[in-house]
Amino acid sequence: MSDVSFLVSGLYVYPVKSCAGVPLDESLLVETGLEFDRAWMVVDEQGHFVTQRELPRMALIRPQLRHADMVLRAPGMLALHVAYDTVEAPTTVQVWNDSVKAYDMGDLAAHWFSDFLGQRVRLVRFDPEQKRLSSLRWTEGVEAENQFSDGYPVLVISQPSLDGLNEKLSARGVVPVGIERFRPNLVIDGIDGSLDPHGEDYLDELWIDTEQGRVHLKLVKPCPRCPIPNVDPATGERGHEPGDTLATYRADPRLDGALTFGMNAIILGGIEHLLRRGATGAASFKF
Repeated sequence: MSDVSFLVSGLYVYPVKSCAGVPLDESLLVETGLEFDRAWMVVDEQGHFVTQRELPRMALIRPQLRHADMVLRAPGMLALHVAYDTVEAPTTVQVWNDSVKAYDMGDLAAHWFSDFLGQRVRLVRFDPEQKRLSSLRWTEGVEAENQFSDGYPVLVISQPSLDGLNEKLSARGVVPVGIERFRPNLVIDGIDGSLDPHGEDYLDELWIDTEQGRVHLKLVKPCPRCPIPNVDPATGERGHEPGDTLATYRADPRLDGALTFGMNAIILGGIEHLLRRGATGAASFKF
């Protein structure tokens, strides 16, 4: 029995970790989340991952997913084409506390990213033979695989959460922000007003209808927010909002007072199902 009915109002993937997202009408659900999500990552000369936290200009790098390749564009740069079926030397890289196997994408990609970001970096692709798992503490023992995400295969945010934040920003005289600041994979909206702002905090399991059957997700951990939402995706410049406004009402006791926005989810069923924007679903409350 479901407690909430919802609509999938947005689908997004972030092919290169910390670069711009790609809004999609449909996306295949695979073991690690949505297909191509965080499949590539930028690393420094020591093989340690870099993000908008250090290099906010990464927000200006915009991927486009095509049939046979990914095209990367950035201001002042010629387009870089990255073939899906081409990698170069195997390597090992660091993402948070995990040392993972990957493939270096070669000198051309390295020069392109280094030129735009102003420091020597390289592009790597996740090794599909690598098994990187979410925290078993939060998944309650379920082995949830990820590629280069911060830690979970799917991030879910509700549209009412963004609407509620933007009301608060407007009341403070601040320009509203878009959902892209928070980098969700799934945006859901309650049908007939069945979701309040941050209603996803209180949901347990989601079932989403697809042509192949139902996708089954479980929301397991609130998403703590670093300074990345304060980077303007249009300019790559850091600011203080929406972080300052979130600090007035989103300190989360579940994570020792960290500011949270959205819920991390794991996949319980529906691998190889095609999720579509506009799909309907149902959810249960946590008790």
